[in-house]
Amino acid sequence: MLLNQGTHEIILIAQDLGDFGKETREKKGLEDLLVELSLTEGSFWLRLLYLYPDEITDQLIHVMQQDPRICRYLDMPIQHINNDILKAMKRKTSKEEIIGTLEKLRTKLPEIVIRTSLMVGFPGETEEQFQELVQFVKEYALDNIGIFKYSKEKESASAGLPDHLSEEVKEKRFQILAKAQLEVVRKKNRKWIGKKIPVLVEGYHPDSPFLMRGRHGGQCPEIDGQVIINDGRKVKAFGQLYEVEITEVADYDLIGKVLSASPSSMPPQKRTPPVLSVV
Repeated sequence: MLLNQGTHEIILIAQDLGDFGKETREKKGLEDLLVELSLTEGSFWLRLLYLYPDEITDQLIHVMQQDPRICRYLDMPIQHINNDILKAMKRKTSKEEIIGTLEKLRTKLPEIVIRTSLMVGFPGETEEQFQELVQFVKEYALDNIGIFKYSKEKESASAGLPDHLSEEVKEKRFQILAKAQLEVVRKKNRKWIGKKIPVLVEGYHPDSPFLMRGRHGGQCPEIDGQVIINDGRKVKAFGQLYEVEITEVADYDLIGKVLSASPSSMPPQKRTPPVLSVV
C-alpha cells in the first residue's frame, strides 16, 4: 500500500528493534521479517532504527548483505565506552564487544554508516573515563553521533548514585566531545567528493529556491545531514532517486549536482528470498 502511494523509504523503528517477535518467543523475529519484506518487488529503501550491539547478529548482517535495498545504515545506541560506566548504566555489552561489533560490521558491510548516541556527565564519570570516550570517537570514527548531557530524573536508578557532576563540567565535556566528532565528520565527508551516488531528492532547500535538498541511503531523515543540490536542472519530480556527483562538503552536509535519474529507480527483476542460514 505504501509503495503504491509513492513512498520510497520505509523505516522500521522501535526503542529496541531487536526485540521484534520476542513476545511470541521467536528467535529470529527481525531477521525473518526482513526476509519476508525482501520478497516485495519494487525500488525502495528499508531502514532499521534502533539496534543495540548485542542484537546485531551474524544472521542479521547476512540478510542485509543479500538485499541492497536495506540501507547500509544502523543506529546503534551505545551511550559510553568505558566498562565501569557501561556497567553503572546497566548496559549489556562491554567496550570490547562494542568494538568487535563495529569491526565486524565494517568488514562484512564496508559501506555501512553507523550512528550512535553518547552521554557525557553520567554520575561518577571521571576525567580519565571521559577522555577514553573522546579517544574512542577519534579512533573509531563513527559517522553520526547524538551527544547528550546526563539529566537527573527522580525516578531513574541513576538518580541515587553518588558523585553527580556539575552542569559546568557536563557542558564542558559536551563541547569537547562535539568538537572531536565534528573533526571526524569533516574528514569522513571529504571522502565523498568526486563520488557519484543515488540521492532521494525531496524538495527545495528551505534557505533558497535555487537549491534542492535530498539524502543518500546513509542519511536518516530529520536527524542526519543532507545532500544540498546546487544544480538540479535534470530533476523532473521530487521523491525520486537521481544520480548525484558530490563536489563539496559543508560540515555535516554534502553538496552536489544531479547527473541523471538513478538506475536504482528502475523496476528490479523478480526477487527470490534471502537464505537465512549463516556458515
